[in-house]
Amino acid sequence: MSDETSMNDDDPSDESDVAIERRLAVLREEHQDLDAAVQALEDRPQPDMLQIARLKKKKLALKDQIGQLEDRLMPDIIA
Repeated sequence: MSDETSMNDDDPSDESDVAIERRLAVLREEHQDLDAAVQALEDRPQPDMLQIARLKKKKLALKDQIGQLEDRLMPDIIA
């Protein structure tokens, strides 16, 4: 039991870092999927510009979320 306690009490941020990495992976995949969808729509003879604009807006929101999570993983070291 003392082994379990020492493993879990080392650094409580480890678990949250793992959760952040998982979330980042999901967001990056969603971003790639949206990119592919935008490309497919743009390749059509008469693309739906409104749909493309909506997807691009979602892509930007995902990119912002990805950036925020990456910043949480690697905080600035300006002292």
